[in-house]
Formats: sequence, C-alpha cells, structure tokens
Amino acid sequence: MELLRNVVVLLHLVGFAVLFGAWVAEAAARRFRFTPVMNYGILISFLTGVALAAPWPAGEVINYPKVGVKLVILVVIGALLGIGLTRQRRAEAPVARPVFAAVGVLALTAAAIGVLW
Repeated sequence: MELLRNVVVLLHLVGFAVLFGAWVAEAAARRFRFTPVMNYGILISFLTGVALAAPWPAGEVINYPKVGVKLVILVVIGALLGIGLTRQRRAEAPVARPVFAAVGVLALTAAAIGVLW
C-alpha cells in the first residue's frame, strides 16, 4: 500500500513538472502563452492531490490545512489558465504578462508548500 502511495506522490510531482515545465518553456521562448499541456499538468496534479488527501494507508496523518492551501492555489491556477486560454483564442494574442507570471509563481509556490510545510 505504501508503494502505491509513493507512486501517486511521484505522479503528483510529474503533474507539477508538466505544468511548470510548459510554463518555463513558454517563458524562455518569450511567447507568454498558455498551452494545453499546462492543462494536463494541472489535471494530473489535481487528481493525484485528491487521492493523496485521503488517509491511506490507515493511520496516515494528513495535514489538512496544507491540503486546503494547495487546493486553493490549484483552483486559482486553473481559473487563470481557463481565463487566459479563452482570451488567447478570442484575441489571438499572448496572455497578459502579470497573469502569465502569476501562474508560474503560484505553481512554484504550491511546490514549495508541498516540500517545505
């Protein structure tokens, strides 16, 4: 059971890596656009995060305030991605830089909370 939980933790990290890696790639190319790959990363992070919030194996101590903060950050990132992708499609222009930067900062913040808290 612990092996399964560790696999889910690994997939959770992969979700972050996909989201943040796609963000860094777009920032490095100076395109400042959201991509569908970022949506896949946030979806993986969300699904595995929900699975990790369950107390398994029995007796596992869960830090629910930490889970709540990470969930709020994930919802904000999802909202920013959704708004940004919609505006990109309509205007055929890059996302506003503060919105683009906010996604990267929030993704990195969520990872820092997961590791340091």
